[in-house]
Amino acid sequence: MNIGRRGLAALAAIAVLAAACGGGDESKGSDSPSEPTAATSQTPSGDSNRTTVAAYHDQTIDWTDCGDFQCGSVEVPMDYSNPSGQTVDIQLKRAPSTGDPIGTLFINPGGPGGSGTDYLTTFSHEMSDQMRAHYDVIGFDPRGVDKSDPLVCVSDAELDKLVAFDPTPDTPSEVTEARDLLRQLGDGCADAGPLAEHMSTVDVARDLDILRAVVGDPKLNYYGASYGTYIGAVYAELFPKRVGRFVLDGAVDPALSAQQFNLGQAKGFQRALDAYINDCVSSGDCPLGSNHDEAIQRLHSFLNDLDQHPLDSGDPDRPLTEGLGFYGIAVTLYVKDYWPLLTQALKAAFDGDGSVLLTLADAYLQRDDNGYTNNSSQVIYAVNCLDHPVHMTNQQIEQSVPRYEKASSVFGRVFAWSMLGCSEWPIKPDAPTPSIDAAGSAPIVVIGTTRDPATPYAWAVGLANELKSGVLITRDGDGHTGYHMGNECVDNAVDSYLIDGKVPQNSLSC
Repeated sequence: MNIGRRGLAALAAIAVLAAACGGGDESKGSDSPSEPTAATSQTPSGDSNRTTVAAYHDQTIDWTDCGDFQCGSVEVPMDYSNPSGQTVDIQLKRAPSTGDPIGTLFINPGGPGGSGTDYLTTFSHEMSDQMRAHYDVIGFDPRGVDKSDPLVCVSDAELDKLVAFDPTPDTPSEVTEARDLLRQLGDGCADAGPLAEHMSTVDVARDLDILRAVVGDPKLNYYGASYGTYIGAVYAELFPKRVGRFVLDGAVDPALSAQQFNLGQAKGFQRALDAYINDCVSSGDCPLGSNHDEAIQRLHSFLNDLDQHPLDSGDPDRPLTEGLGFYGIAVTLYVKDYWPLLTQALKAAFDGDGSVLLTLADAYLQRDDNGYTNNSSQVIYAVNCLDHPVHMTNQQIEQSVPRYEKASSVFGRVFAWSMLGCSEWPIKPDAPTPSIDAAGSAPIVVIGTTRDPATPYAWAVGLANELKSGVLITRDGDGHTGYHMGNECVDNAVDSYLIDGKVPQNSLSC
């Protein structure tokens, strides 16, 4: 199962690109402390003198100024079965309340691998004045992510090979090479130290309960986007009586198998691509052609050509391959406002210039001219392969391709072969991820967007139905997630719930 920076962390990255192309808000740049080096990331904190998990609740956060925010950290046990063993530092960034706070709102942008400390910069600029007055808002980097003792498994050069490799291997030798690259990543994570064995979402949810206790809140107030909804759902299952005001936006459906998950994403991205194509064609100046069928065929041919003949990107070491072309296209489907960037990138590519699509791919992958800015492209495997271990043979994947191509004529084979992702993972989970209904919890608001590419609307419906206290909000629109996406109905409903505790009407349609 491969969620891939499906949360708002990807949007924050591409916002920088949008600004570079002539728009955007420079105030949304990150002012976080410098990230730890790869050397320090290999050595989480030493042995603890705490013998129980409850003993971690007694910590005091030493908040220090970091730009417009405050930064701090909290220690958590690396292995919850051994609280007195090694620990992990969870890095936090806080936007203090401007009034009399009713508590703390923890936020997570998704991933797995999204940085909550970076996301706070964007989230705080989008909050209403009433929200800023009522909450201390804290973004956190989950264990092993970005600044929280980051798990580093391979070099930038090795990761470049993996993300640029053919996502639709056509020959036995290409399949073998794909498996070798994935095995190299998994072995690197295993060799990096014991943290890789404890990167599951269950571990993150337990960390979140320590964060709740350390700030002194009797219940957790939480906003999670994309994969962040899975963190919230697992927390609610483990600690239902400690659920405060919960919003799960762009929901992941925990009841799905890995195959169902990938098929759903294939459909979601095709649906979003169809919406883009219809908009592009209607403009009268679409580089893909004058009608939908022509555009689909042009895109097919383009990606197939990239497989055989990567396009010059201006960087001799990083031509635009089919894999990078896929990422460059996919990232623009997260937000309708970024569709013009895709049109611009395709026009350039059809003229022989792959640099714009490579820039878009790098926004998705969190990479700049100096290398990867965080470890999100590695963490995604470390988390997903513990949460949803799966092994498929080459034959099983090839046999599944027709189902995927029915779901997405353009991206089907990519999503089918992404099932290789965990097939070579060397680390086995300690226990299965629990089924989720959060019986006994307070109301949990679930938001789904009808044409969300990364977390299809049906997933939000599924999660809301599975949660005993689930309340569904539907946003009719394009793009990923619903809150702060330009829909006043959604924003008002969420703010009223978080600020006043007013639970939205179930099945509210916006």
